[in-house]
Amino acid sequence: MAPSHISFLLPTLLLVLLLVTEVAAKVPAVIVFGDSTVDAGNNNQIPTIARSNFQPYGRDFFGGKPTGRFSNGRIATDFISKAFGLKPTIPAYLDPSYKISDFATGVTFASAGTGYDTATSDVLSVISLWKQLDYYKEYQTKLRAYQGGNKAKETINEALHMMSLGTNDFLENYYSTFPPSGRSSQYTTSQYENFLIGIAGNFVRELYKLGARKISVGGLPPMGCLPLERTSNFMGGNDCISSYNDVALAFNNKLNNLTVSLNKELPGSSVVFSNIYFIVLNMIKKPSSYGFEVTSTACCATGMFEMGYACNRNNMLTCTDASKYIFWDSFHPTEKANQIISDHLVKHVLAQFL
Repeated sequence: MAPSHISFLLPTLLLVLLLVTEVAAKVPAVIVFGDSTVDAGNNNQIPTIARSNFQPYGRDFFGGKPTGRFSNGRIATDFISKAFGLKPTIPAYLDPSYKISDFATGVTFASAGTGYDTATSDVLSVISLWKQLDYYKEYQTKLRAYQGGNKAKETINEALHMMSLGTNDFLENYYSTFPPSGRSSQYTTSQYENFLIGIAGNFVRELYKLGARKISVGGLPPMGCLPLERTSNFMGGNDCISSYNDVALAFNNKLNNLTVSLNKELPGSSVVFSNIYFIVLNMIKKPSSYGFEVTSTACCATGMFEMGYACNRNNMLTCTDASKYIFWDSFHPTEKANQIISDHLVKHVLAQFL
């Protein structure tokens, strides 16, 4: 290559390096709270049946390892971490194979089966949202010891804090008939939405008190289109349950309004609403546009109702190519769907933090 070409390329290479460095500096870590959509294996360490640390879960993950992620591969927050120039996966806080040096650039406190409502986490004896906050406080203590006070404070201030939960509050609690939920007799649907919104707001305020400034509040998917719900919709021809989708839309609207009010209330904060409803619905309504072939059933087993231990490696019906499916089990997206969801969020919501 001619010297002139080299001298022309050097400034370009330096600019690329600066941009990469800036991305990593602007968001030094991704810190996650929530349910099975963002649990990377915390439930492996507690006594609960809400686990996925066995095959075929994780069969398309690095090394084909079942980590406790409820998918055939990576989950959305893993892809978001990578998009921010950080590591390609976010480890679970309770996983003993990781240390604070690993958690310094990303950690998830999420627990499959949990919700905003503590009564939801009690259903499967999983980690409540407020217990996740306790772990976060413990994490901050460890981070200060590892990075030093000033650096740890900067990491927390600049980190992207993500929340993804709420679906279990409705499907595993409010609408549950086995066992019947007390919440449905205590609250109308709208009142229960408001009850959860109150908890979400208080949780964000607690994060803010602890130094968090960049916070993403995740919305609900079209709950009525999950394979588990469609399977039970006999009278509706196994189509999506429109009433559940209407609840998701109403709740998402309230979450969005909450983020607007929190930004006014909390000086220096940037609280965003990460709405996944329409990207998931678009995949379901127009699957071929995204390279999918199957929308109403999942890859695992019959794809109708199995998740967790019912999704086992010995079931001969499990699909061979999960990339053709939107859902991996009756409740959770495939790795491919997770990547599409995360790409959408990064482009349309989280790009302001890049």
